[in-house]
Amino acid sequence: MSDGLVLRGPRVVMAPDDALFPAALSRLRDAPKALYVVGNPAALSEGIAVVGARKATPYGVRCAKRFSSLAAERGVVVVSGGARGCDAAAHEAAIAAGGTTIVFLGGGCDRLYPAEHQGLFQRIVDSGGAVVSEQPWEAPPMPWMFRMRNRLIAGLARATLIVEAGLPSGTFSTADEALAAGREVLVVPGSIASETSHGANRLICQGATPIIDDETFLDALFLLFGCLREDSSSNVIASSACQDNEVVNALRAAPMGIEELYEFARERCGVQQAKDWLMPRLAEGLDSGQIARYPDGRWGPTV
Repeated sequence: MSDGLVLRGPRVVMAPDDALFPAALSRLRDAPKALYVVGNPAALSEGIAVVGARKATPYGVRCAKRFSSLAAERGVVVVSGGARGCDAAAHEAAIAAGGTTIVFLGGGCDRLYPAEHQGLFQRIVDSGGAVVSEQPWEAPPMPWMFRMRNRLIAGLARATLIVEAGLPSGTFSTADEALAAGREVLVVPGSIASETSHGANRLICQGATPIIDDETFLDALFLLFGCLREDSSSNVIASSACQDNEVVNALRAAPMGIEELYEFARERCGVQQAKDWLMPRLAEGLDSGQIARYPDGRWGPTV
């Protein structure tokens, strides 16, 4: 039963011999026998996969949005898995940028998971993208299906961008599938003190391509898709915001709890002035969007 979570839009079951069946998925060693599609089947073209942690930090969410927007603005399809955290952020950003995005589900398209993303999935369909599964419409999502789903995400993408991943991490399976399909793996590095970046940093150590800023990502898009770089003054403004703020600069290096921040402040101006010195700089970083408070109570960078 679909429990009323049925997406509106065109529906089609695509077989491997159909004209619109993605050639990239046909080449997989375990190619899907069918694709169940809600939305625009023509949207299933090779793009870039953007995936990451479900329990994402503001840093991971912001990176997913940032790089998905850059890709979508240049006409590159953004592919992900519709999960909580980084995946959802990638889809949302692609839609907001006026681009096309594809979500591959673990279970059937009439058994949406996570159910609270029904609105997001409907916006994906309405914006010209598609919600896709190799499972029949009513197939309930089972844990083993998500690993199988990941090979489709990686298979349709010319490269997979990991924006945040801990250890252990389900995101690793998508990276593994990308390598198995002969595709490139791109990774956004994070602080060595952040558990949510341990896996991402390990992938870089193992040879994945680090994406350290907009320029390296745009270079990757050019090599993969021939996209011309377009300089954006807004990115320059964002990157230079709070450049003289010692608190923001310290948090960019490593997230800190409030006691660590007070200790940092005391080292600079003494015990008596620590609070008065810290709070305005913390507020400035928050107002500029450069830092945020993480779910575990620490403060850290958003991007």
